[in-house]
Amino acid sequence: MDLSIVGSGYVGTTVAACFADLGHDVVNIDIDESVVETINAGEAPIHEEGLSELIAEHAGPDGTGRLQATTDYAAVRDTEVTFLCLPTPQKDDGSIDLSITEAGASQLGKTLADKADWHTVVVKSTVVPGSTADAITPILERESDKRVGEGFGVGMNPEFLREGTAVHDFLNPDKVVLGADDDRALGDMRDVFAPLVEGTDAPVVETDTRTAEMIKYANNGFLAAKISLINDIGNICKEFGVDAYEVADAIGLDDRISEQFLQSGVGWGGSCFPKDVAAIVAAAEDTGYDPAVLNAVVEVNDRQPERLVELLAGHLVERRESGFDGAEIAVLGLAFKPGTDDMRNSRAIPVIDDLQERGATVTAYDPVAADNAPNYVDDVTYAESAAAALDGADGAVVVTDWDEFAALDEEFDAMATPIVVDGRRIVERRDGITYEGLTW
Repeated sequence: MDLSIVGSGYVGTTVAACFADLGHDVVNIDIDESVVETINAGEAPIHEEGLSELIAEHAGPDGTGRLQATTDYAAVRDTEVTFLCLPTPQKDDGSIDLSITEAGASQLGKTLADKADWHTVVVKSTVVPGSTADAITPILERESDKRVGEGFGVGMNPEFLREGTAVHDFLNPDKVVLGADDDRALGDMRDVFAPLVEGTDAPVVETDTRTAEMIKYANNGFLAAKISLINDIGNICKEFGVDAYEVADAIGLDDRISEQFLQSGVGWGGSCFPKDVAAIVAAAEDTGYDPAVLNAVVEVNDRQPERLVELLAGHLVERRESGFDGAEIAVLGLAFKPGTDDMRNSRAIPVIDDLQERGATVTAYDPVAADNAPNYVDDVTYAESAAAALDGADGAVVVTDWDEFAALDEEFDAMATPIVVDGRRIVERRDGITYEGLTW
């Protein structure tokens, strides 16, 4: 099929490249000319495992030609289905900000006004229940001067992509959710995903748009809650001198619980969990309902970075009378998770802020995210390796579980005061350092 993807962020670019890999002809539309030029050159505009290879295969002068990029919405008229993959950030009160998605829908509607044939618009952006039908569809109707179900159809297809493994997640889904309020739009969505479903036998959930929207929030809310719960349990384990990971391994054998997302540590971050939990909490409160559990999920998560710094403080004061004042602290890991350069809501941000407020000087290292870090933290020195960050440091914290941190050895010997607090249980314990895991 001929598809258009509006937006070329983490979701839009990944979706466009993966659809091209499934055999569709895809045009990726974005207002950023540099991003468009990068894709058309056969290169990836973001760091995401496997994405560069797909874009090189299907875009650029040496590609199959199944993927192109443009700033011109007119390209939509030559396609059958458009996916809206635009950001839905949170406002200061935590509620969802639909302005970017609504602007994209407005431009899309104007473009569809000049198209005679049927067209299906699929919202892939994460939006609170009712947004597709009550906010986006009316804009499409107004700007196109057409009625939904007559001149065009509307669907909702939530994404379940993890940064760092987004390409793998798209091509190997645990489910495909298709939400639509009319049969023709649903039929188009089935056709788009047919190559993926037939190739993977992924279960397909067909429902209405409002339910599809809620499935996304329920999915992320549940996973965030699972992480915060194991962190809460891990904090209790530490008070009793119990290894939280041994406990997690045991309870993970219960198939009602499973072992996934039971790695206690410094907490969750990124672009999805924080804003999605905040958005559904705000939406629930607007209805008059108090989502007590989800509020507690956020509270536990917000405490974890401070616990990491407090553990380091306890050991540091034993070695230095001045504690953090004037101390050189190495922060290993800046991205919110390994496999990405994304620092949005990374746990490294509050950790660094706390260290600096206590008087420490911070040297940080991350294999891919250092270039993004100045957008989120100030007055940090960036090392070119873990060894350089640790050289002469009075203490160190591990915030992101990059594989290269797993067996640091000689690097710790270079520290002035070998104290390491590991927030991800990635570093191996060994003699000669004061070592502590956040929730061990």
